[in-house]
Amino acid sequence: MSFVVSARKYRPIRFDEVVGQEHISQTLKNALQSDQVAHAFLFCGPRGVGKTTCARILAKVLNCETPTQDMEACNECNSCKAFNDNASFNIHELDAASNNSVEHIRTLTDQVRFPPQQGKYKVYIIDEVHMLSQAAFNAFLKTLEEPPPYAIFILATTEKHKIIPTILSRCQIYDFKRIRIPDIVKHLESICQQEGIDAEQDALHIVAQKADGALRDALSIFDRIASFSNKKIEYKEVIKNLNILDYDYYFKVVDALLVEDLSGILVLFDEIINKGFEPDIFINGLAGHLRNLLVCKDQATAHLLEVGETIRQKYADQSALSPTSLLLTALSLANDCDVNFRMARNKRLHVEMTIIKMAYINRVVKFNPVANNAQPQPVQAEKKSPELKEPPKTEEVAKKVVEPIAEVQPKKEPLNTEPPKEEGQPILSSQNGGGSLKSDLLGKSSLINPALMVGSHQSHEAEVEAAEEETVLVEKTDITLDDVMQAWTAFAETIKSPSAKNYFQSAELVLENGNIHVMVGSKVAEGSVRSEMGLVPFLEEQLKTKALTLTFEIDKSRMVEEPEVKKPLSEKEKYQRLREKNPLIDDLQKRFDLRLDRP
Repeated sequence: MSFVVSARKYRPIRFDEVVGQEHISQTLKNALQSDQVAHAFLFCGPRGVGKTTCARILAKVLNCETPTQDMEACNECNSCKAFNDNASFNIHELDAASNNSVEHIRTLTDQVRFPPQQGKYKVYIIDEVHMLSQAAFNAFLKTLEEPPPYAIFILATTEKHKIIPTILSRCQIYDFKRIRIPDIVKHLESICQQEGIDAEQDALHIVAQKADGALRDALSIFDRIASFSNKKIEYKEVIKNLNILDYDYYFKVVDALLVEDLSGILVLFDEIINKGFEPDIFINGLAGHLRNLLVCKDQATAHLLEVGETIRQKYADQSALSPTSLLLTALSLANDCDVNFRMARNKRLHVEMTIIKMAYINRVVKFNPVANNAQPQPVQAEKKSPELKEPPKTEEVAKKVVEPIAEVQPKKEPLNTEPPKEEGQPILSSQNGGGSLKSDLLGKSSLINPALMVGSHQSHEAEVEAAEEETVLVEKTDITLDDVMQAWTAFAETIKSPSAKNYFQSAELVLENGNIHVMVGSKVAEGSVRSEMGLVPFLEEQLKTKALTLTFEIDKSRMVEEPEVKKPLSEKEKYQRLREKNPLIDDLQKRFDLRLDRP
């Protein structure tokens, strides 16, 4: 006996045997039992979910001479035997992918005119109906809307959106869904029992996941694995044959993340690459693993984990050890890596950068008390985190890549807002009650959202740098006009616009009681100087003062008169000027009958 693939050998012949489509089977059985069968059906859904199978079962039951009480075919009457032998004259199957022209549809409509020789109905099953041409659809409309009472059409398609609305309105539409992984595993287990195959449940789960909801694909993979494993299907052999990354790699990666073992993760990643897996496969698999760990955090969502019992327990154990903040941040990093993977030139380095960031998530979260659901506490002077007493060798790399937000420590002695008694000591600027910029930022640094620590490094880095780079301004009371002119000239050299630089260089400065009077020659020059927003901060920094004001005045003696803009001459005015220069222009105008106005 020749070999028959499992997809054909174990094809359902009853409604009860259809896997994962109970809502379709029960609806069709109720319609048959109440004798309310429509004249046209449309079965739509993904590939390999049982559309054509249900169409054949329905056609078989319609012509069965003695159906059972639950409206299943008896498989004993002449009609059922003829159907099982593929010799029924009442059931016609048409592949619209290769028979999609108007001539094929006209041939079909000609056949519909003749009643069945045996049985009650002539059933026409048209597979991949969306492949019909526009003209073929139009030729099929009338027959589909008003067929003879003995004709029933069952259309099947995987792309419902390609069918014209006039066809959809004439059919009863049944939407088939993807088959769930537990249903596929249960069906594969029953086939293993009939075939005498010893299979691990985790291995069957991998086959079901690889099928992506299509039972036919699952059976095809099952046949290949069964031939490879010689009647014994093991988990390791399945992932090797299907080129799937083992779960153990992801468990090892997360274990290394929990202890900040960066070198161990990079070695694992190199081992995965050497086995022939692409970097995007690893990062996508790691994202799925992190998602499963988050799912296991709550018993209400634990049922969403579609794996075997052995691996389910491993997920539960690791999930209990993994902080939620770490999983959420790592999942966000993995998602960003996947989104930007196509644009990366060095794809391996792109994934390794993400791995390095993940390795130091714990350290970043520890820097902020909000990450551990703690109340923000004031920063104590000269107190360092115990974790940083003996930093690992990779600390410098972590700071550059992860950019953790360290606590900004204040000075041992608080800043004194009172002027010192001794002469020659710098006077500290005091604004807003004497507090410094650094002390203000220290109160806000503990309120940073830990979920944004890794994803928004630049914004937090700017805040820290603003606190660390605060400069203490010294009030200078002995500012001279030469100092002002030097600062003014230095700022003018930074201006790129030639006209604006000219306005700055031509301005006259007068210093009176600490105030700078700027004498300019026009309103345009005044507006250009005023528009330079960084002028005052630059002068204050150069002159070491904060009490600096600028006043502007237009010196009329230095104003440049703007040339008068004359209106363009009209045609008559131009002619008058030409006539003044050469009176003979009148003779030329009369001789050639020239007109001054344009037509």
